[in-house]
Amino acid sequence: MIKTVGVKVKGIGRAVPEVIATNEDFAKIVDTNDEWITQRTGIKTRHISNGEPTYYFGAKAAKEAIADAGLEASDIGLIIVTTVTPDYYTPSTACLIQRELGVSGCPAFDVNAACSGFVYAVDMARRYLACGDIKYALVVASEELSKFVDYEDRSTCILFGDAAAAVVLEKAEDTLFSSFLAADGSGANYLASRAMHTINPFRDQDYTYDMNMPEPHKHYLLQDGKEVYKFATNALPTACKEACDKAGITPDELDAIIPHQANVRIIETAAKKLHVSMDKMVLNIADYGNTSSASIPNAFYDGVKSGRIKRGDKVCFVGFGGGLTYGATIIEY
Repeated sequence: MIKTVGVKVKGIGRAVPEVIATNEDFAKIVDTNDEWITQRTGIKTRHISNGEPTYYFGAKAAKEAIADAGLEASDIGLIIVTTVTPDYYTPSTACLIQRELGVSGCPAFDVNAACSGFVYAVDMARRYLACGDIKYALVVASEELSKFVDYEDRSTCILFGDAAAAVVLEKAEDTLFSSFLAADGSGANYLASRAMHTINPFRDQDYTYDMNMPEPHKHYLLQDGKEVYKFATNALPTACKEACDKAGITPDELDAIIPHQANVRIIETAAKKLHVSMDKMVLNIADYGNTSSASIPNAFYDGVKSGRIKRGDKVCFVGFGGGLTYGATIIEY
């Protein structure tokens, strides 16, 4: 095992909406049923916002993480927020969360790497911490996918939920840390949600959409399920293996693997390719569904609080998502 300058998770937090939508609830609005959803995805329920903004849940998770770390908000030297569902184009969700924490001064910005966002952000935070300029970094993953889910599309609406989770990180000397980050933009059209159109009084041509991307109805999420599945079942084990190789360990030596909670079948396929037992996988997809970048820290939170993950455990965060992005980060908890 190769040791280096890494990070220690000093505190964790989570916040989810009170509204819970069951598979039976979805059967009332689209042509589906509990058995079909459960067998194909592993999802039973998901939390859905009742109108609270993305930053609201992110701030709640952040406050819990800071308190769990035994710190004050003023101790935080960096705020990185991962989200694909911000409340505003500007200000950033990170700045809004900083406001809710009642502090100012430290840098705060958003990262959009879709469902791989938390993995990307942990790697970024470690690089800031390693420089010694800051002592504590706050990473928040906050997502409200209900904002762009088409609830008339039974193939996608059943998959997604809303959640936020956060970690406070500090620099750790002589510890296990490894990361592998990657992207494949050639698959950008497989998972997309449209932002603003270019509309202004100076245009002299009719609007034409990027022919390399799907043309969505309004801003709704469009997904090519078969292509995403094909990508994910290769990206997840590849990222985990690459990060393990850098760390000088094998996947079997990991105490816990926390994958993006997109589909239990993807995770089962990845476990087979990694030659590890499903017992190594930390899952809560049945209760929360796919919450994009929040899904990994959300599952991590459950793993820690339940005692499944203990101090000193070798933990791998591994994700994949729109972009297409993928990556893995290994830490010693």
